[in-house]
Amino acid sequence: MKTSVLYKKIEHRRAPLLAPPPKISFFSRSRECKSMLPYSSAAEAEAALGRAMTFAEAAWLRYSATVPDHLLYCHNVAILLVVYTLAPLPLALLEQLTPQAVTSPIKLQPRVRLSEAAVFRCYLDTAWVLLLTVGMLGIVSFPVVKMVGIRTGLPLPTLGEAAAQLAVYLLVEDYLGYWIHRLLHTKWGYEKIHHVHHEFSAPFSYAAPYAHWAEVLILGVPSFTGPAIVPCHITILWLWFVLRHIEAIDIHSGFEFPFNPTRFIPFYGGAEFHDYHHRVGEKSQSNFSSVFTFCDFLYGTDKGYRYHKASLAKVCMWMPNIHALDFHNFI
Repeated sequence: MKTSVLYKKIEHRRAPLLAPPPKISFFSRSRECKSMLPYSSAAEAEAALGRAMTFAEAAWLRYSATVPDHLLYCHNVAILLVVYTLAPLPLALLEQLTPQAVTSPIKLQPRVRLSEAAVFRCYLDTAWVLLLTVGMLGIVSFPVVKMVGIRTGLPLPTLGEAAAQLAVYLLVEDYLGYWIHRLLHTKWGYEKIHHVHHEFSAPFSYAAPYAHWAEVLILGVPSFTGPAIVPCHITILWLWFVLRHIEAIDIHSGFEFPFNPTRFIPFYGGAEFHDYHHRVGEKSQSNFSSVFTFCDFLYGTDKGYRYHKASLAKVCMWMPNIHALDFHNFI
C-alpha cells in the first residue's frame, strides 16, 4: 500500500514532464514578450471590438502581436533616420544637379551653393547625432511612454481622431518651441549650443535637424509634450514625428515653391519666414516660431521680418528683376 502511494506521488511529479507541451500561438507569445495585446486570438479581438476588424487593424494585430512594446516604440529611431535620408534627397538633387539659372527664381538665396562634400558632411554629422541622441532617448524614455498612456493595441484611431491629435501636437510644439528657441538665442544659449544649427546661414534640406546634440534633446521636449498631454496610439506617434520632421525640412529647404500646398495652411510660416531668421543669424530677434507665425506676431518678434518685407516691396517697384537676386544686400 505504501509502495503504491509512493508510485502515485512519483507519477504525479513526472506527469508534467511527460505531458505534451501546450500549443503557443503568436498571440500568447506576444504576452511573453511583454506586449500590451490583451487578446489571445483574432476572434477574441473582434469580439472585444464588437465588430469585424478593418484590414489595417488585422494587419496591425498580426504585426504588433509578435513585437515587444519597447521595440515598437524604438521604431521611431529607424523611421526618423529613413525619413531624414530620403525626404531631403529630391531638394538636394535639385540644388546640386540643376543649373543655377533654373533654380534662381525659386531659391531664396540663389548666390549660395554648397559643394557636394559639404552636404554629405552635414548628412553624416546629423545622422550620427540623431542616432546617438534619439536612439538613447528611445531606450530610457520608454517607461515614460507607458506612463502617459501611449497605447499599442486595438482599435486603431479614426482619421478624425488622428487629425485632432496631430493638430494639438502642432500647436503645443509650436508654442513651447517658440520660447525654447528664444532662450537658445540668448548669449549663453547661442554660444554654447545653438550656434551649431546656424553654421549654415543659407538653410538647405539636410540641415534641418543639424544641431548640437544638446539642442536635439532639448527640442525633443516640446515634440513629446503634446502626446503626453493627449495620449495617442503608437502609430500616430510615429506619424507625428514624421510630420514634424518633414515640416522642418520644408522650412529649411531654401526654396519658395509657388505650388507648395502649405501655402493654404493658415498662419504657416514656411521656408521664406525661417530663411530670414537664418540670414540674420546670431543677432536675430525675429521669426522664432517653427511652424506657425502667430507667436511671433503676438509677442512682437516679427517686426524685423515685416520691415524687411516692406523694404523689399519698395525695392521691387524699382527693380522688377529683384527676385532673381540674392536678398542679403537688402537685410
